[in-house]
Amino acid sequence: MSNIGSYEERLKNFDWSIAEKELGYEEGDKLNIGWYCSDRICEMGKKDKIALYWEGHSGKERKFTFDEIRIDSNKIGAFLRSLGIKAEDRVCLFMDKIPELYIGFLGVLKIGAIAQPLFSAFGDESLHVRLDNAKTTAILTQRKHVGKVRRLLAKSPYLKHIIIVDHDGKKPLKDREISFDMENYEAPKDFEIHQTTAESPSVLHYTSGTTGQPKGVKHVHYSIISQYLTAKWVLDLQPDDIYWCTADPGWVTGTSYGIIGPWSQGITQCVLDVGFSAENWYKFIEKNQVTVWYSAPTAIRSLMKAGEKVVQKFDLTSLRHLASVGEPLNAEAVVWSEKVYGHPFLDTYWQTETGSMMLTNFPGMKIKPGSMGKPFPGITATVVDTKTFEPITEPSKIGLIAFKPGWPAMMRTYWENEETYKSKFKNGWYLPGDRAYIDQDGYFWFVGRDDDVINTGGHLVSPFEVESALLEHEAVAESAVVSKPDEVNMEVVKAFVTIKPGYEINDMLELKIMNFIRKKLSPLAMPQEIEYVDNLPKTRSGKIMRRLLHAKEWGEEIGDTSTLEDDE
Repeated sequence: MSNIGSYEERLKNFDWSIAEKELGYEEGDKLNIGWYCSDRICEMGKKDKIALYWEGHSGKERKFTFDEIRIDSNKIGAFLRSLGIKAEDRVCLFMDKIPELYIGFLGVLKIGAIAQPLFSAFGDESLHVRLDNAKTTAILTQRKHVGKVRRLLAKSPYLKHIIIVDHDGKKPLKDREISFDMENYEAPKDFEIHQTTAESPSVLHYTSGTTGQPKGVKHVHYSIISQYLTAKWVLDLQPDDIYWCTADPGWVTGTSYGIIGPWSQGITQCVLDVGFSAENWYKFIEKNQVTVWYSAPTAIRSLMKAGEKVVQKFDLTSLRHLASVGEPLNAEAVVWSEKVYGHPFLDTYWQTETGSMMLTNFPGMKIKPGSMGKPFPGITATVVDTKTFEPITEPSKIGLIAFKPGWPAMMRTYWENEETYKSKFKNGWYLPGDRAYIDQDGYFWFVGRDDDVINTGGHLVSPFEVESALLEHEAVAESAVVSKPDEVNMEVVKAFVTIKPGYEINDMLELKIMNFIRKKLSPLAMPQEIEYVDNLPKTRSGKIMRRLLHAKEWGEEIGDTSTLEDDE
């Protein structure tokens, strides 16, 4: 049985104080996410309950009780303090999905520092841009990734500590490096958790934008109020559940619902840190008896591609609730999952800036495959006119998705970029930058992004960042990056490139360009195709008209070309 009640029941007299009361928080209290996700759970009598089952490469396994999570996060906090790291210093977590990443996240928050999780596959340049913007003090990383950090040291004077969590002592530590062994570090006897408040900064997640430079989205400790309640009601988490969120904590889903949401409720979760394959995933679900599964459309489409036969090799009857996030979930995937798993994947809509789910297919609510569902209780949502920013009352008329500000997990600003932050608000609404319409029953339907950010596999890629990396190659004269359709990822990165005189277009040149930018970009941002052209379409003022390239790839109407430089 579901523990959330009907959608209509939850809408009546809703107030965020529901979450505050369940968490034992009163306005003005000290509030620290790290404490709420570990110490508080132990004080509730669940210290011996398993918090984390982890499986890595070669089948290596580790598991942690909530008491071990508490102690180990205290160890990390104490170690960081011993280095002189203080409240509001930025501490980057640059690791694969190993236990130290999840536990380290809590440890950073416990000392009042700001956690800055970054995807471990980022290249040198992507890493540097984000560390430089945040003026990060310390970075927790692994041997396999430390080379990227070392290459940035000359231009990173503010980065004082490079903490290697799996140093084996075989190679000497280099400048600013220090070894930390979580298992063997002595647990502090009296660890004092920093007295953060509701508005103390907690997490800095970076998201790409059309202006090029990634933006640091600043969240605060009060975000736990939204994350706790949305995880409980939308993911329908119950005390005996075994929960699996497939997202990497380098992305907001991996922290909001891969750490804070489940652990603030004392829920057991499991993490698989191996490459994707349908067999690997199904085996993991069967082995751990996963009951609630939160994944992404890209993964779901990949599972669809693997077919139904592979599903039949495994016992997946433990599954009872499935949800999806990251990009629109097409109707076909919803129907397919219900047929194959006996449960549909329920779409949820939110973003890094919102911090928690905004539009959801609430358990027990009638599902319309392909729809994002309805606003979570406490969220005022609509679509507004693109010019007046007034709410659209006509059913099925397309406008910009808009939310009334004020929910607990809403970002507080973009790091050192207040101007861009303010630009996200129009006429009293927060605008996430997506177009949608609302049908006659109040369901929201996604139409597309309102800017040129590429959403590949649920991860946002800035065209500017990819173009910049391409332009650094000696043979590239100009570049323009757009999305192109893709069966699995919905859209992927495609680059249009002009070559400087004296260079010959051939396979060897493309290999060199790809190898060059691979060191600078994350795998998700890598172009899946490079098309060489003589000229890029530009306006008379010299601005590249990416819109025309995008239209060509998607088979859309080209529209007005009156500003083209060579248009007659």
